[in-house]
Amino acid sequence: MSSNKNALIRYKTLDKCLKNKYRQYTLEDLIDECSEALFEFEGKESFVSKRTVQLDLQNMRSEKFGYEAPIEVYERKYYRYSDPDYSIHNISVNESDLKAMNNAVQILKQFKDFSMFKEMNGVIQKLEDSIHATSQKSIIHLDKNEQLKGLEHIDILYDAVLNKKVLNITYKSFKARESDSYVVHPQLLKEFNNRWFLICSNKQYVYNLALDRMENIQIEEKIDYIDMNLDGDEYFKDIIGVTVSPTMAPRKVVFFVDSHNAPYVKTKPFHASQEIVSESNEGTVFKICVQLNYELERLLLGFGECLTVYKPRKLRVRLQEKFAAAKKNYENLIVDDED
Repeated sequence: MSSNKNALIRYKTLDKCLKNKYRQYTLEDLIDECSEALFEFEGKESFVSKRTVQLDLQNMRSEKFGYEAPIEVYERKYYRYSDPDYSIHNISVNESDLKAMNNAVQILKQFKDFSMFKEMNGVIQKLEDSIHATSQKSIIHLDKNEQLKGLEHIDILYDAVLNKKVLNITYKSFKARESDSYVVHPQLLKEFNNRWFLICSNKQYVYNLALDRMENIQIEEKIDYIDMNLDGDEYFKDIIGVTVSPTMAPRKVVFFVDSHNAPYVKTKPFHASQEIVSESNEGTVFKICVQLNYELERLLLGFGECLTVYKPRKLRVRLQEKFAAAKKNYENLIVDDED
């Protein structure tokens, strides 16, 4: 158990003892109570030293964690709160704290209709009641789409990742004529470009399955779950989007952005590896180091004529072909311009 969690358990235990009006606790009693509480949580013998508890009491008295607990020692032996109604769990907050909490509530309320956050509705309401939250409209608006197909699967997938359950997913890709069934071990949920994906494994291979293409999900109780111990930050570090190749090495992608659009790329980098190679009055040359995937292509294509890929040649040629095909589409386009 982490030291932070140990400390929280001790503070909670000390708080319970110090507000008990019907028992007198010596320092040795407090040490025993803390040791017993840690034993209950860890399931193993856990001795708390005298110095640790003394430091805990000192921290609770101070402003360090915002407690400023009114702890007193009477008869030079017993510990208690001088205020019988005090508890570290009902700390008063100032006006600045209330404003900050109110702003947080307004942000949380934007998720109230999102299926995986529905259980938060009661918590949000309690927060509003306890801090006397105002009914002001939210100043921060997050990009979200509750009507996005596949969001109804979030709950069962989240639970499967959390509780390590194997799933049988009926899935139909955009290219397939018929649905297929996949038995997978869910590892992560990933959101990209307002679309959700399940990162899962099967026979040591890792896949990403789009939630909007899932038709049915069943739990496979008789199959043992295999945990790949995927770290999202590490797994996605060399890509843009969700498509990760286990064999492709990241490539240096060098591209030019004209002077009008370069500030957008500077202030919102395509990738964490982005660097500026050179600058001129015409524009800026950037460099990123990523795997070449579909999402990268879509991002680069989105800048149209404002961006030119220099390297690698394979990517440059592929984008040239796509722009040539788009140009042909417009050349052969026949429409009624009356509208």
